[in-house]
Amino acid sequence: MAERYDAVVVGGGPNGLSAAVTIARAGRSVLLLEAEPVVGGGTRSEELTLPGFVHDVCSAVHPLGVSSPFFATLPLARHGLRWIQPPIALGHPLDDGSVVLVGRDVDATAASLGPDAAAYRGLVGPLVRDWSAVIPDVLAPFHVPADPERLARLARFGTRAIRPAQWLVRRFRRPQARAVFAGCAAHSMLRLGAPVTGAYGLLFLASAHAVGWPVAEGGSGRIGGALAGELAALGGEIATGRRVETIDALPAHHAALFDVTPRQLLRIAGPRLAGRYRSRLERYRYGSGSFKLDLALDGPVPWRNPELVGAGTVHVGGTFEEIAGTEALVRRGRIPARPFVLVSQQSLFDPTRAPAGKQTLWAYCHVPNDCAADMTEPILRQIERFAPGFRDRILAIHRMSPADLEAHDANLVGGDIGAGLQDLSQLFMRPAPRIDPYSTPDPGIWICSASTPPGPGVHGMSGHLAAASALRHRLR
Repeated sequence: MAERYDAVVVGGGPNGLSAAVTIARAGRSVLLLEAEPVVGGGTRSEELTLPGFVHDVCSAVHPLGVSSPFFATLPLARHGLRWIQPPIALGHPLDDGSVVLVGRDVDATAASLGPDAAAYRGLVGPLVRDWSAVIPDVLAPFHVPADPERLARLARFGTRAIRPAQWLVRRFRRPQARAVFAGCAAHSMLRLGAPVTGAYGLLFLASAHAVGWPVAEGGSGRIGGALAGELAALGGEIATGRRVETIDALPAHHAALFDVTPRQLLRIAGPRLAGRYRSRLERYRYGSGSFKLDLALDGPVPWRNPELVGAGTVHVGGTFEEIAGTEALVRRGRIPARPFVLVSQQSLFDPTRAPAGKQTLWAYCHVPNDCAADMTEPILRQIERFAPGFRDRILAIHRMSPADLEAHDANLVGGDIGAGLQDLSQLFMRPAPRIDPYSTPDPGIWICSASTPPGPGVHGMSGHLAAASALRHRLR
């Protein structure tokens, strides 16, 4: 370990790793410190249930990973990262036995929606067409592009995205189209009547068509491993098992970048963050929590509609009205009896995840922040609702409450997997209003976590953009 570094990065999630890689690519010395025994943050994989069953501890499906402008510049495949694309990105079953299947072909998905085909194409099609051009502006801080064409594309998306999901689904006549949009919009973890929930519905559906919803072969841990491999190849250093309690404990450095949320940043470096900025961090709001199950199964989920066996992700929650009601309950601090459940069946498409003939299943639901309720039975009942006999396939269950998630990764405050509430104001001004959202009043401190733009997701852009800021202003 060197006596002095150009930069020290605290936190080894995808954003911390991306920040360190960006600095190392610029020829600067960098040390990354990670509190846990391995890097990865929300992209770690472990045998949580039985030997040979590999489960994604947090994130599992990565449309923004394959869309990331920064990841696209890195030789991650050289370091063992391989994306697997399920034939169907998303399935959404309803109680009448019908199912919406979202694949890469917009027209085929639209056609399956019957009288809502034209409305679906009109809503989702333009963003799919513009995906590669729009995504660099979406995965960035709020800005107004100078180029007229870029501005027009972003405005076309933005005028719809800022709307509530509840408003956008009015164009659909049948429950199938309304339901599949609701499931995607519910990734916001907001009431579906809230502004910007339309953005989540649009982005998740468009990404399914434009780039798919892939999983990482061997587990999401391969993402963090690939980023760590690239950092090492560039000469960067990593020290695991190094929990940072105070900024004064860091090795000598010119710049410190923190892949942490405002709560941890205040604890580590609070005395150096005075005034309005500190006050804004103290008022930073966290969103709903999550309760997660990982299951080892003796075979695939026996879905009532067998077409769901081809879907990498299944949204289990019923109609738009049911999902909207559930998410509203959670935002009011109440525990839903029939939660909206997000399911991933990675091992169907990645045989490295489970022994021959067996399967893994990843599922979670939204709950109030720091909720102590055990949601195991409600989650299992919801899956059984659309897959009779499902319980008979279960070999073992691993549970993670909001407190367990936070213990696994301190950035998941109260089980909030979004590193902060993603409502209208806090989505665009994370973590506080500043021209450069990654900088702080201290000229040697940057924040590079998902608590900064563009927010949650495994894309590395928060880390990359924060490091680019530090290189411009501190490490010239």
